Amino acid sequence: MKILILANNDVGLYQFRRKLIETMLQQGHQVLISLPDGPLVAPLVEKGCTFLDTPIDRRGLDPVKDLRLLSRYLSILKEHRPDLVVTYTIKPNIYGGMACRMKKIPYAINITGLGTAFQKEGLLRAFVVRLYRTALKSAKVVFFENAANRDLFLREKIVPRSKCRLLSGAGVDLDHFAPVPYPTDGPTRFLFVGRVMKEKGVDELFAAMEQLHARGADCVLDVLGLHEEDYAEAIEKGQQQGWLCYHGYQKDVRPFIEKAHCFVLPSYHEGMANTNLECAAMGRPLITTDIPGCREAVTQGSGILCKPQNTDSLFSAMDLFLHLPTEARQAMGLTGRKHMEGVFDKVKVVQATMDALI
Repeated sequence: MKILILANNDVGLYQFRRKLIETMLQQGHQVLISLPDGPLVAPLVEKGCTFLDTPIDRRGLDPVKDLRLLSRYLSILKEHRPDLVVTYTIKPNIYGGMACRMKKIPYAINITGLGTAFQKEGLLRAFVVRLYRTALKSAKVVFFENAANRDLFLREKIVPRSKCRLLSGAGVDLDHFAPVPYPTDGPTRFLFVGRVMKEKGVDELFAAMEQLHARGADCVLDVLGLHEEDYAEAIEKGQQQGWLCYHGYQKDVRPFIEKAHCFVLPSYHEGMANTNLECAAMGRPLITTDIPGCREAVTQGSGILCKPQNTDSLFSAMDLFLHLPTEARQAMGLTGRKHMEGVFDKVKVVQATMDALI
């Protein structure tokens, strides 16, 4: 079978869908990947994928660029005639879905998150809902990473329940993210991994750290990730004050997780936050927001949930963690690892995905 995968960036596809792609190739399927070029495209090509360069304006709302993307998808489908198309993220889902429907090619959609358009009522949300209804109408299956996103699509009559499949996110590779000894020395190291942007709760996180630092708390915040918005001044300020260590994008986050005492993700919205899963798999407690896509990673005794877009709630959670003895922190990490083994094993997620696709 010739399978075409549409995505919006190489990092997400390589880090979170690599095992699925490897499984497809091992089963003898031909895999084509359509996405913008990037450094992690080459490793996928080396595994046997065929790369189709497809520029995407990930965050813009330029109708000319979006129509150009739809045209590109139509050209790819006409030239390569895949037997199945699998799409990830909003624009590939919408415009890839439309193209597949127009060309009458079977396709599967992955809802990896809702984006800002669904955060409040208005014309933009109504427009995106209408686009999704059009794009998903002929889909073979629609995968969701949390039940809340699925239920929203059902309420909006975007897709019938019969086509919905609920996965445990992308799952986590339990061997790659193996548990490591818990650190017992030095200041408490909080860790954030992700795009440094408002919707990830970075404003609240930096504000909470400033408060903790002002009160003399013995802690630092390690930040990994590129900043898509202008956070250079805030990052520089935190580094000068001594509570922030900025490391930029890191291909391998495991050494930083190993040194961390706690992972913090105060995100506003997620499909399923893979960073929560990875850190919990390595035995690190979580502080994250009580929202769909984050709360699922926390089981009783493995972390602390805080309110979204609420600095006081986040500060209280981090302050509470700072007062926990090492033994309690270690126990939280072990509980989180067991939760990952029971619910988020990537092997099971990949198998469930393949069962629905093939």
